[in-house]
Amino acid sequence: MPEFIHEFAPGNATGRGLTLLLLHGTGGDERALLPMAPLLEPGAAVLSPRGKVLEQGRPRFFRRLAEGVFDLEDLKLRAHELADFVETASARYGFNPRRVIAAGYSNGANIAAAVLLLRPRTLAGAVLFRPMVLIMPDELPGLVGMPVFISAGRQDPIVRPEETKRLAKLLGDAGADVTLNWSANGHWLGPEEIALARQWLVSLPIASAASGRAS
Repeated sequence: MPEFIHEFAPGNATGRGLTLLLLHGTGGDERALLPMAPLLEPGAAVLSPRGKVLEQGRPRFFRRLAEGVFDLEDLKLRAHELADFVETASARYGFNPRRVIAAGYSNGANIAAAVLLLRPRTLAGAVLFRPMVLIMPDELPGLVGMPVFISAGRQDPIVRPEETKRLAKLLGDAGADVTLNWSANGHWLGPEEIALARQWLVSLPIASAASGRAS
């Protein structure tokens, strides 16, 4: 198993049988996004790994060479490694691998987007806070009907609006059902965005989403 330091919490009877794959930003860890899980999907199981790459002691999910300059080969390797981890964790903990929704922030959103593009069968959907386009696959994956929620900050000094729009278009061109939300925030994540993501999750036809592209 491509082991990650991680937290896992099983779902409960009040949930819809989903597992949230929580993916922290730079400097976070496996506990960083745990408080967000019940706000997004009450009753869901939670799988929250810590990124293996250290940048000046701060965990990340893949290497970057400088601010805004990324090691794309490492990103591809780490995306496949994360996908393998989700697959094997589902067998270990007994959650349904076809009902996994990624919820990532910043660096975590970027690795989730890479998994969507490189290993789309890993996920049944994704909530991406502050993502950008990092890789362009040689061939677009089949993401028909894949639900993706993207939330971007209009004042974000790190992720430019055109980068967010490029990612939304790329995923849409692959067939994903993309919802793009713009907040007045910068790179930080506001509670109103989590509330909107929850509303979006509640509105999903979860049965078809979970049995479609993630099968």
